[in-house]
Amino acid sequence: MATTPTPQTVTTIACPTCEFEVTQQPGTRRTICPKCGNFYNAQAAHDVRFNSNRNRRPEARLDTHAEKLPKIKNEKEKEKSGGLSKIANFFHSLGSNKNKKPDNNNKDSQFKPNSASLENNTTTSLPPIKSESNGRLTVDTPSSGRTSRASSRHGHSPSVPERISVQRQPLTIDQLRVEVSEAHASGEWQKVQDFYSTTFESFTEVNLSFKGNLSKDDKMIDNPGIQKELVFLAYDLLEQLPNDIKKGVLKAIINSLLKDKRPHTKDDLRAYLILVLNPQFNNFATYVIFAHLLRQMAALSDHDHHYLVHWFKTLPPDRFKALLDKLHGFVSYRLFPSKPQDLPPMSKCSWWIPSATKVMALLNAANNLKSLPSVNHADFYNTTLNNLDMMAEYYAWQNPSTHSGFTFCQYPFILSIAAKRSILQRDSEQQMIIMARRSLVAKVQRRQMPDIGMLFLNLNVRRTHLVVDSLNEIARKQHDLKKKLKVTFVGEPGLDMGGLTKEWFLLLIKQVFRSEYGMFNYDKESQVFWFSTSPQENYQEFHLVGVLMGLAVYNSINLDIRFPPCCYKKLLSPAVVPYNNPNATVGVTPFTVADLEKCQPSLAKGLKELLQYEGDVEEDLCMTYQISYTEFGQVKTRILKPGGQDTPVTKENRKDFVQSYVDWLLNKSILNQFQAFYLGFHSVCASNALIMLRPEEVETLVCGSPNFDLEELRKVTNYDGYSPHDLPIKNFWDIVMNLSKDLQKRLLLFSTGSDRIPVGGMSEMTFKMSRIDNTEMLPMSHTCFNQLVLPSYQSKKIMKQKLLIAIQNAEGFGIE
Repeated sequence: MATTPTPQTVTTIACPTCEFEVTQQPGTRRTICPKCGNFYNAQAAHDVRFNSNRNRRPEARLDTHAEKLPKIKNEKEKEKSGGLSKIANFFHSLGSNKNKKPDNNNKDSQFKPNSASLENNTTTSLPPIKSESNGRLTVDTPSSGRTSRASSRHGHSPSVPERISVQRQPLTIDQLRVEVSEAHASGEWQKVQDFYSTTFESFTEVNLSFKGNLSKDDKMIDNPGIQKELVFLAYDLLEQLPNDIKKGVLKAIINSLLKDKRPHTKDDLRAYLILVLNPQFNNFATYVIFAHLLRQMAALSDHDHHYLVHWFKTLPPDRFKALLDKLHGFVSYRLFPSKPQDLPPMSKCSWWIPSATKVMALLNAANNLKSLPSVNHADFYNTTLNNLDMMAEYYAWQNPSTHSGFTFCQYPFILSIAAKRSILQRDSEQQMIIMARRSLVAKVQRRQMPDIGMLFLNLNVRRTHLVVDSLNEIARKQHDLKKKLKVTFVGEPGLDMGGLTKEWFLLLIKQVFRSEYGMFNYDKESQVFWFSTSPQENYQEFHLVGVLMGLAVYNSINLDIRFPPCCYKKLLSPAVVPYNNPNATVGVTPFTVADLEKCQPSLAKGLKELLQYEGDVEEDLCMTYQISYTEFGQVKTRILKPGGQDTPVTKENRKDFVQSYVDWLLNKSILNQFQAFYLGFHSVCASNALIMLRPEEVETLVCGSPNFDLEELRKVTNYDGYSPHDLPIKNFWDIVMNLSKDLQKRLLLFSTGSDRIPVGGMSEMTFKMSRIDNTEMLPMSHTCFNQLVLPSYQSKKIMKQKLLIAIQNAEGFGIE
C-alpha cells in the first residue's frame, strides 16, 4: 500500500479494495475504509480485533455483579442516549485514531470514543477471545460466581478462581421452548442467557446450534441445511426476552463478525443466512452492526452468492417479506434519518446503502427464480427513493466514466414504477427539447421564418378516414415523432390542449383492433388480443400500432390495449434496438405453457394434460409434430420441424413437442408482424430507461393502473363555484358511487378524455368541477383540463338523468 507524502507531512492512503483515497493526519493511522468498510490490511484487522484487550491485566477478574449485561433502555431513554449507541461506538471507533483526544465540541464525537473509554467501560468492551478457548466465549469467574451448566449439573462449583469455557449441548425446538417457558415462570434466565450468548458468539457455534443433519443432502444447492423452524423459534422467543439477553446476543454477533475469514465455507454462508434473519436489526439502534453484516455478505464471491440466492428461495413467504422490509427500513433510515446524531456521518459509511442494496439484489434473484414468487415484484419498490433526484441517478448510471460508483439505477428492482415513469418522462422531455432545438436551428440556417408549429408533431386527420390518415401522417413525419404530439380533426374547431390527443388515441385503437381489419384475434376466454398469423402484403399497420403505443408512453397517455403479458416480454427482447443492424432478430424470447395460458387458456390446458398423461402417448393420442389452426374460418396445418408429419409424439419427446408448439405460436408464426410492431414502438421510445423496466411495468405505463377507485378521485377534486358540502355535489357523488363500473369508466372518459387510470392511481389525477346556473343544459367537460361543468341541479333524479345522457353520447368537440 503506497502513500504519498506532502510538504505538511499529511499522507494520502488508498484502499486496496475500492481504491478510494483519503488523507491521514500526522500521528494517526486509519484502519477501515470509509467508503467500502474493508480493512486496509490484515494488520489493521488484527489490531482492531484485539485492541480492547491490549492493556488489560492478565490477572484481572470480573466482579459477579458487573458480569451482567446492561439492559437495553426503553424508547424514551433511547432518544436521550442513542439506544445501543455504545455498541455502535465500538464499530465506529474502528475507523478512528485510538490515540486521538476526543473532541467535545464535535456533534459526532459520541461516535468516536478513545481507547481509554473502551477499556474503562466494562459494559461496552467485548469479552476477551483467548486462543485456548477454540472460539468459545470465556469469562473469568470467582468461586462465588456462576458455574457452567455442565458444572451445576454435577452439583459442584470450582473452589478457586479459574477460566472456564461455556459448554452446552444443542437444544431441540421442544427443549428451547420449555427452557424459555420455565425461565418466564421462575425468573431465572441464566440457562436461556447461556444459550443465546454462546450460540451467536461465532459462526461455528451458530452452526452447532442450528445446522441440520445433512448427510448426502449437504451438496444440494437448494437445501441450506439448517433447522429453519428452530431458527425461527429462537428469534421469535428472543423478542420476548429481557433486554440484557438481547444485548448479549448483539455483543456475541459483534464477536462473530470480527472473526470473518476467507475463503468462506458453506457453514459460514449458513451463519450469514441465520444472522441476517435476526429481528433485532429492525431497530435503528442496531444498524451499525447490521451494516457490517451486510457488508460482509455483499463482499462474498459470486459462487457464494449463488448458494445464498438458492437458500433465500427456500424461506417461507412471511420470513422472506420480513427480511425484505428490514432491508428497506435500513436503506430508508440511512437516507433520511429522523435523528442523524444516532448514526455515523454519511461520509464515513457511504458503503452502507450499496451493501444493503446488493443483499436485496440476492433476494430479488431468489424471488424471480421461484415459479410462484414469495412476494410481488412491487414489494421490492422503495418509495422513499422517490424523494431523491432520480435524473441525477440516471445520468450517473448513463455516464460511468464521469460518475463512477453506486447508483440506484444499477438495481432497478428497488425503484418504484412512479420513479421509473418520472425518469422516462424527463428523458422524453429532454429528447423533445433537443428535436425542437434542431428544427429551430435548421429553419434559421435556411433563413426561414420560425413558427410555433415546428416544435410539435402535428397530425391532421379526418374522423371518416382515421386509420389511413393517421398512417400517412406518421409515415410522412417520421423525423418528428419525438416532438410533443398535437392532433387536429379536420373540419372541427377544437384546440388541442391534450383532450383531442386522448380522443385520437381512443378512436384509433378501437378501429385498429376491430376483427374486420384482420390484424388481431380476440380470445373471449382470456379477453386479450393476439397477433394474427395470416401473412400480410404490408406490415405498416403493425408498425402504426407500435408507434401508437410508443407515442402514448412518450406523451404520458394511457391506452385501452389488452395484450397478454408475453407481448410486453417480447417488447423488451431486447430492451434497446440493436445498433446499425437492420437484420437483427427482435421480439423473440423463450416461453412456456404458463405464458400461453394467459393468451390461449384452452390450448394451454390441453398441452398441460398431454404432459401429465400417464398412458401410452403414442398409441392412445396418435399425434405427430404436425399441428392445425384456424385462420379466417379455414383450418390450416403446420409442421413444427422437418419431417414432423411422420414423427410421432411419444412420452419421451412430448416436452419437446409442447415447447416447439408454444414457440411457434408466440414467436415464429408472428415473426414479421411483431418485428414491425417492435420497431414502431422503439422508433418513439428509444431510451435506455427501458432497460430498467420489467414487462409488467411496461404494461402499466401503456395501460395505466388497474386500481379503479372513485373515492380517491373524490378526495383530490377541486371545486369552482361549489363547495364539497353543497347539495348538488353531494347528489353527484352519491349518484356516481352507485353507478356500474362500465358507467363509471364512461364518466371518466367524458370528463378526462380517457378511461384509464394514471400509474400512481386516481390520487395523482387533477379533477375540477365547475358550476353553471343554467339547469336546462346537460353537463359538459373540458377534457384538456380534466374539468367537469355541472349545472346546479337541485333534483337528484334530474341530475342522474341528464348525467347519463351526457356520458353515453360523448364524442366530438365543439365551441360554446
